[in-house]
Amino acid sequence: MKSALQRIALIVLIGCSSCSLQAQDLSITVTKRYLNLPVSQAQNRGMMQFMVKDKPERAFKIRLAAKPDYWVFCDMAALQGKTITIRYDGNREGLTKIYQADNMAGQDSLYREKNRPQYHFSTRRGWINDPNGMIYYAGEYHLFYQHNPYEREWENMSWGHAVSRDMIHWEELPTALSPDSLGTMFSGSTVIDYANTAGFNQGNVPAMVAFYTVDTPEKQIQCMAYSLDKGRTWTKYAKNPLIDSKAKWNSKDTRDPRVFWYAPGNHWVMVLNERDGHSIYTSKNMKAWTYESHVTGFWECPDLFELPIDGDTTKTKWVMYGASATYMIGSFDGKTFTPESGKHYYVTGTIYAAQTFANMPPNDPRRIQIGWGRVQQPGMPFNNMMLLPTELQLRTTGNGLRLSSVPVKETEQLFEKVQQGTSLSATDANEKLKAFNQLDRFRVRTTLKLSHATSAGLSLFGQRLLEYDMNGNRINGVFYSPENMTSMELTADIYVDRTSIEVFIDGGAYSYSLERKPVSGNTESLKVWGTAIEVKELAMYTAKSIWK
Repeated sequence: MKSALQRIALIVLIGCSSCSLQAQDLSITVTKRYLNLPVSQAQNRGMMQFMVKDKPERAFKIRLAAKPDYWVFCDMAALQGKTITIRYDGNREGLTKIYQADNMAGQDSLYREKNRPQYHFSTRRGWINDPNGMIYYAGEYHLFYQHNPYEREWENMSWGHAVSRDMIHWEELPTALSPDSLGTMFSGSTVIDYANTAGFNQGNVPAMVAFYTVDTPEKQIQCMAYSLDKGRTWTKYAKNPLIDSKAKWNSKDTRDPRVFWYAPGNHWVMVLNERDGHSIYTSKNMKAWTYESHVTGFWECPDLFELPIDGDTTKTKWVMYGASATYMIGSFDGKTFTPESGKHYYVTGTIYAAQTFANMPPNDPRRIQIGWGRVQQPGMPFNNMMLLPTELQLRTTGNGLRLSSVPVKETEQLFEKVQQGTSLSATDANEKLKAFNQLDRFRVRTTLKLSHATSAGLSLFGQRLLEYDMNGNRINGVFYSPENMTSMELTADIYVDRTSIEVFIDGGAYSYSLERKPVSGNTESLKVWGTAIEVKELAMYTAKSIWK
């Protein structure tokens, strides 16, 4: 009844001239916060455009439908009191279903949907992929991300935006960067220009500056925008693009600028993926960039950062990173990265395009990373998620320096230990694990010691969360050799959410993530398996939701 009344009210608003499906345009005076739009994946996409006084305000592709699978929304806060004209070149039957409200459609069940991750970030509506522009500033962690606000599949690439005080509990804000006349908004990074090198600062307020790729059918160019209100609103640089390097590389693939300040050289550094690897550019003012060098062997979403060795800040190495989670260790002089070791990996699975936070507070030197979790959310009006924030460390191992990754200490607030045991048989451990049979989210930490078995692990409704093949040195099919090569033991810290699984092996020496896929008809729930194994340690935790 409520939605029907809202649609009747909308028809009154738009007037008789637009009640007909044959009408050219639809006019609405904006009086509410949200414009709710009906979507069906079975419908073909059309182009929708909002006009204000005959000037385009936004344009996007959408599968508008008279019989929607779900609803998406436009945040209309910036257009309150204005009259907009909606143009749509697709199937127009869904136009009569559009309605205004102070709540988004589905607000009453938001964050409580059946397949909503409960302690991983996911967007209210639409598709997300690469994390972008991750930065700490004025008490807030900013997570920008590739986003399609209008559908659960990839399109309309924009920068979504969320903020947090602890990297765990997130508040989603309006879209930060939307497509414009140059193209759509691909991945990038942000910095704080404390020294006003670009001239955007206002009084004592330093600019937050975003660097991003604009994608067009012909090429990809690098652009920037700045914000003076902690990322809430953005002004795109009038002289974009900053870099157009298609001709240099004879390739469209020139994207994902990662910018940081290099203090020894008193200049900005941009790491940019170009064709077959990562290029280095430098600048004094963020506007004029000089090409310096190139390292082959990487694809997309570069990161480059310095880490202490074993926590000793007097001994450091640089890490160059790519979207597929491979990395090289080496040295960097502000213009050229020189690889000394690699390519290595420390994480596999659903993770892609991970990025680390910039501008961490002086009293917190951690290098913290968040990756895109390519995990489907079946039947939901949103899709994909972010993985847990993890701290990266550079450790000395028997094979040389290697990265490790563990969930940040802030995640501990989510978990309460409810069961524990030591030196258990598999039978005794499984008896304790029965307490988790009805939980849709939890954490289990365990150390398994193999004896007669050459493989052992944990399963959940038939799905192998952990499968350690000691003979083949493989964990869930991926090669892994413990630091102690003859060790019979393996420690796993396992985080289970509604649709995902993250596993950290031996203190973060290796980690991986999975989409949660129970085997149809299997009712075994959580179970330790393996011949004559000893469960040396078992700790079980319930998990809180991060959503209000």
